Amino acid sequence: MTSSFSLTANVVDVFARSIQPAIVSVEGGRIVGIAPTDEATPDPALPYLLPGFVDAHVHVESSLLVPTEFARLAVTHGTVATVSDPHEIGNVLGVAGVEFMLENAAHSPFKFCFGAPSCVPATPFETAGAEITAQDIAKLFENPKIGYLAEMMNWPGVLHRDADVMAKIAIAQAAGRPVDGHAPGLRATDAAHYASAGISTDHECFTAEEALDKLAVGMKVLIREGSAARNFDALIGLLPEHYANLMFCSDDKHPDTLVLGHINQLVQRAVALGNDLFHVLRVACINPVKHYNLPVGLLAEGDPADFIVVKDLQNFEVLQTYLNGELVAENGQSLLPAAPIAVVNNFHARPVAATDFQVPAPASEQPVLRVIECFDGQLITARVDVPATVANGLVVPNLGQDVLKLAVVNRYQPHAKPAVAFIHGFGLQHGALASSVGHDSHNITAVGCDDESLARAVNLVIQAKGGLAAVGADGREILVPLPVAGLMSDQPGTEVAAAYAAVDALAKELGSPLGAPFMTLSFMALLVIPSLKLSDKGLFDGQQFAFVDAVE
Repeated sequence: MTSSFSLTANVVDVFARSIQPAIVSVEGGRIVGIAPTDEATPDPALPYLLPGFVDAHVHVESSLLVPTEFARLAVTHGTVATVSDPHEIGNVLGVAGVEFMLENAAHSPFKFCFGAPSCVPATPFETAGAEITAQDIAKLFENPKIGYLAEMMNWPGVLHRDADVMAKIAIAQAAGRPVDGHAPGLRATDAAHYASAGISTDHECFTAEEALDKLAVGMKVLIREGSAARNFDALIGLLPEHYANLMFCSDDKHPDTLVLGHINQLVQRAVALGNDLFHVLRVACINPVKHYNLPVGLLAEGDPADFIVVKDLQNFEVLQTYLNGELVAENGQSLLPAAPIAVVNNFHARPVAATDFQVPAPASEQPVLRVIECFDGQLITARVDVPATVANGLVVPNLGQDVLKLAVVNRYQPHAKPAVAFIHGFGLQHGALASSVGHDSHNITAVGCDDESLARAVNLVIQAKGGLAAVGADGREILVPLPVAGLMSDQPGTEVAAAYAAVDALAKELGSPLGAPFMTLSFMALLVIPSLKLSDKGLFDGQQFAFVDAVE
C-alpha cells in the first residue's frame, strides 16, 4: 500500500524544457499535484526530480540475474523500466522460458516490458533447446504484459520476404505491437527494404553513417553501450539533430558493470559532451515510453509516480528512485526485497574428454586455418587466414601468434561431438574459459590454450548444468553456477556480481586483454552477426550464410 507524501525539488519538465522548484504530491501511487513555488529559477539547495531512466533494449538474462534481482540493482541507478527481449531463455525453454520471466518479474514493481521472441531458434544452422512459432507468438500477444515483437534477427528473411518471418510481423501489427529490428551493417536500399516490412528500431548500428541510413527510412536508432558491444562514441554525435528518434540501451549487461551503473552513465556522458540536457533526457526517459507505450509515468499530474531524485544535472548521482510512489532505492541502496527464485533448466550434455577437441591435420603440406578474429567492444568478427601449426598429426594452438582453440559443445544432446575452430584476439597464455551463455542457442562455448584445459573448463560447466568457468594450467578453477536455464543465478545480485568479478579476474590473469572476456566469448556463437562464428554444427560464414571449413 503506497502512502501519501510530498517532495520539494527542482522539477525537470522535459516537455516544457523547464526546471523550477515545485512541490510534487503523491497519493495512491500517482502524482496528484505539481505546485511550483514562488521561485522561477532552480534552487541550488534542492535536489532535482526527473523522469526515471529506461533501458530501451536489454536481455535481462545476460546480467546472469533473474528479473527481480536485475531490478534490485537497476533501481539504484535510476532505471525504472526496461524493454526486455527474453529470447535467450526462449532459445533454451521456448514459451515456458518467457513465462518464467513474466512470473518472476511479477514479484517486483519494476516496469518490465517483455517481447515475444521472433527468432527461436535464431537460425537453422545451430541446435537450440526449443522453437517459438508464429502461433506461439500470437498466443503470447494475448498477454498484455508482452509489449512488442522482439528483435527480428533474420534480416535475410525480411529482405526476401520469407513467409514465416512476414507472418510473425503481421501478427504483431495486428496486435498493435511495435516490431524491433536487428540489422547489422544494412545500408541504403537494403535498410529501406528492411524498414518497409514494418521494422521500427535498430540497435546494431556500428557507424553513424549506417545509423543515418536507418533514420532516413523512419527507423528509430538505439545507442548501445553494454558490457561487450559499445557504440556510444560512434553514435552520440547524432543526438543534437536526431534526438527525437534515438534511445539508449545496454543490450547485454554483465552484473559487475550493472553494479556500477546503467543508463545514468550514458546520460552523464552525453551531457558532459555538451549535449542539450532536455534532448538527452528525451532519449533516456521519454522516447522509449512513447514508442513502446510503457506504463511509466513522465511527471505529469495523474501519471504513475515513477521518478528519480538526483543530486545535480552533471553527475546524475541518484539519491532516490520511486516506482508507483514507492521508494525503491536510496543513496545507492536497493530497498526492493528479494523474491523467491524457481530453478528451470534444459541441460543434457555429458562430460567430455580432451581427445574430443583434437583437430586432425589435413594431408596438404601447408594447411591453412580460417581463424575468427574477435575485437574488444564489438560483436562483429573478421576472418584471418594463417598457416596451421601442426604437431603429431594434429592442428594445435599457436600461443605466440594468439591463435587459440574455440569450441562449441551441444548442451541439449548428450552425445554430440564438439565443433572446434580457431580464434585470434582472446590472448590467453594458459588455461581455458567455458560458458553456457552462448548467444543465441546457449550451447557451451569455450576457448583455450590446450585440449586438457578445454575439457576441464567445459566439464565444470556440464557438472553444474550451466555456468561460467575459468581454469588455469596451475590447477586453479573458478565456477559461477547458473542453474536457471544455464543462463541465470538463483543468488542475490550483489553476490553474483562479486562471483562474476572473480572469474573475470582469473580470465584476465590467464592473459586475456579483453574488457569482458566472457561476454565476448558468449557472442562467438552468434551467427547472425558477421562475419565468422562457430555453432555446435561447425564454422559459419555470416556473410555467405553457409558453413566453411576451419582447416584446408
